[in-house]
Amino acid sequence: MLKQGLGLALALLLTGCATLKLPENLSGAILNSDDLQTVEDGLPSYLLMVDALVETYPRNEDMKLTAASLNGAYAGVFVEPDNLKRRQRLSAKALNYAFDAFCTYDEAACDLREVEPDALPDTLAQWRDEDDLPYLYTLGTAWAGYIQNHSDDWLAIAQLGQAEAVLEQTIAVEPGYEHGTALLYLGVMNSILPPSLGGKPEVAQDYYERALDAADGRNLIIQVYYASQYARLVFDRDLHDRLLQDALSRDPYVEGLTLQNVYAQKRAEELLASADDYF
Repeated sequence: MLKQGLGLALALLLTGCATLKLPENLSGAILNSDDLQTVEDGLPSYLLMVDALVETYPRNEDMKLTAASLNGAYAGVFVEPDNLKRRQRLSAKALNYAFDAFCTYDEAACDLREVEPDALPDTLAQWRDEDDLPYLYTLGTAWAGYIQNHSDDWLAIAQLGQAEAVLEQTIAVEPGYEHGTALLYLGVMNSILPPSLGGKPEVAQDYYERALDAADGRNLIIQVYYASQYARLVFDRDLHDRLLQDALSRDPYVEGLTLQNVYAQKRAEELLASADDYF
């Protein structure tokens, strides 16, 4: 049911690379690469290295954040959809890392998994500082990825509101966090279903518009998902094409966002090419 797909997983992947302090040059090379295939070929070794570093430094919350981001993103970016069991294992591992990272950072977060859904927003309100943002964001996105890969499990789907609450707290602290990507996740979560089935496209559109404002034309994945998840949902061809053409018109080479933007433009071309068949 959750259709974040490759682009949002890639956004999470880039966050994980940015979080890892060692080796910084390797992180920068990934973030600023314009070659998706090279990154795909090289990432498994990087993923194994990070897992090993978590074992070596079990009290290092930064390593756990990175492990959460990379395991979850690798599942969404490079594991084929028909290999569902592997996606599920990686996304479950990512979510466990995210909870563990938050607990290592602050003992008050150690029982978050057991908090009743209705009580979660009030519980999360205690984390309202800039230093809390990586833990909130990583938990929210890892939780969303877990739900995506367990969409055949209604117990997992029922956790959607909890993942949303974590991301809501993230944007309460910093609305434009990660170049608007936290807002983008919330937009996707609210455009899963059409209005006839209880979807909230008007809420989703507000998140997408806020994400665009926060990104200021630098994070092109926002236009792509605004088009694919919202404009197609409400059958707005004009908005769909305008967003995708805007993404294609921009320079993808942005520090820290190049790899993601290259993917976004590739996806924009594919969506435009299939628009006549869809609308």
